[in-house]
Amino acid sequence: MPVSTLRLDLASLASVREAAERIRADHSRLDLLINNAGGIRPRYAVTGDGFESTFATNHLGPFAFTGLVLDLLLAVPGSRVVTVSSIGHRRGAIDFDDLHFAHGYRYTHAYFQSKLANLMFTYELDRRLSATGVSTVAVAAHPGNARTEFGREMPLPVRVLMRPRLRLLTWWLMQSPQKAALATVRAAVDPDVRGGEYYGPPGRAQYTGYPTRVTSTPLSHDAAAQRRLWEESERLTGVAYPLGEPVPGTTS
Repeated sequence: MPVSTLRLDLASLASVREAAERIRADHSRLDLLINNAGGIRPRYAVTGDGFESTFATNHLGPFAFTGLVLDLLLAVPGSRVVTVSSIGHRRGAIDFDDLHFAHGYRYTHAYFQSKLANLMFTYELDRRLSATGVSTVAVAAHPGNARTEFGREMPLPVRVLMRPRLRLLTWWLMQSPQKAALATVRAAVDPDVRGGEYYGPPGRAQYTGYPTRVTSTPLSHDAAAQRRLWEESERLTGVAYPLGEPVPGTTS
């Protein structure tokens, strides 16, 4: 089967809607959707929709796109939505009073917030899918620390650590893109994966290694915060999911 591509700028709701319409025009079903967005802005930037760029790219864009194509996934028994988070979510917090950092911007905080949002979105989505009785599931993954171009705009010490020539010294801290991708691959295709699970490198640090099921922070499992983030994301993007609300008091 030939591979095809389409243009998608997750920082633009217009682009998200255009891409979703193209998918819907070309396909009647989707077996798998992988939301793999990892943008980070060293300097404060706002999108054309008025959202802080990192939050828009990493969370709001994938949230909107998933909602716009979800019915194509629901048409396929056992389909999956895999969203890629980060070990950085451990340092994240959701500031509902200032989601877009209008009152002070730190790029690390913006990134950590967006990656925490990825997990909260996954858990809330899976709970809503389960409550609806469909077989589609939502799963999360993280790559550990991958030696990629992700850090090209990071401070010099970080860029130095990510250089391939230092891999003999940083093997315990960084891993190849190919190995880092395995967590997402497992979340996508392992028949034993269940909805609401989270996969990444093993161990306490979860920096490197072959993927296994891992745990996320208690904050990521706050059901009330998950629902609030969901409702705010629907309001900001204008995308309402074709799903009922989960049973109050349930957790993921």
